[in-house]
Amino acid sequence: MFVRKEHWEKVYQNKSPDEVGWYQPSPVLSLRLIANTHLALAAPIIDIGGGASTLVDELCGLGYRNISVLDVSASALAHAKHRCAEKGSKVHWYEEDVTCFKPPNRFALWHDRAVFHFLTNRSDRESYIKALKQSIEPGGHIIMMTFAIDGPKKCSGLDIVQYDADKMTSELGSGFELQETGFDIHLTPAGNQQKFAYFRFLASPGSV
Repeated sequence: MFVRKEHWEKVYQNKSPDEVGWYQPSPVLSLRLIANTHLALAAPIIDIGGGASTLVDELCGLGYRNISVLDVSASALAHAKHRCAEKGSKVHWYEEDVTCFKPPNRFALWHDRAVFHFLTNRSDRESYIKALKQSIEPGGHIIMMTFAIDGPKKCSGLDIVQYDADKMTSELGSGFELQETGFDIHLTPAGNQQKFAYFRFLASPGSV
């Protein structure tokens, strides 16, 4: 039986953060999409599957001061906590599977780079979307990134689900307005190219 937590703990126990295929020296696209939301620096933000990503470092450096990071792997979070040092003391860290997440408060921004596409079971996707809807403020922003329809079919030895704008909009259901979409090429540490699709949605007021 596949257990997500066990898989991702092994990944981060056996590799350093800059060796994994999804490593980015700087999350340029995420930062651009977040800037396009025009959020206040005090707005509550959550990074889903943030793990060892440097996005939290960048957001702290830009002055955002209400940041949460969720990841199923304690090992991944430990890398980020150590790296962020004093800045990390102001970050809320959640070691949880997003499909079981019970948000302590609502967020103005939900950011997910490459978690959703690992959810190959419909029930897991439904649980994810339920957590998203419970988490996002009316009028809040959702940024999602997944492998594109013509991108990779597997990652970290696991099957994934590919998405385009129509497929992602259908998965989220009513109450979300697509604001921005496009494609990006990620270059892995091994030098391989991976085609990503990105989506920025707005939660319609009164719909969540």
